Amino acid sequence: MSSNIRIERICENCNKTFIAKTTVTRFCGLKCANVAYKKRTRKSKIKKSNTQTLKIKLQPLEMIQAKDYLTVKEAATLLSISKRSVYRLIELGKLEASNLSERLIRIRKSDIEKLLIKVKYS
Repeated sequence: MSSNIRIERICENCNKTFIAKTTVTRFCGLKCANVAYKKRTRKSKIKKSNTQTLKIKLQPLEMIQAKDYLTVKEAATLLSISKRSVYRLIELGKLEASNLSERLIRIRKSDIEKLLIKVKYS
């Protein structure tokens, strides 16, 4: 049982005019349908990859925000500055830090928040 419907359509892939036999036809032929399918799958793979990458990038920040005491590197990541700038803030006395040993400097997250409040209202 075939339909007698003849609708003039424009292919979503190649933009050529064609006669469709159903109301839901989107492409002029199998080749255009396959090309469009490949584009859709490629887009979905790229989107999935981008979301995974973003999740991996944000994971260290979430771990840092959960801690009370931070290393210099973590403090630099949290403040979006270099490690040298964090050391400079410690040397100037603007940021309090505990020197547990020669290579173990820890910074309280509350001290970082105090620093940001001082800078904001200065």
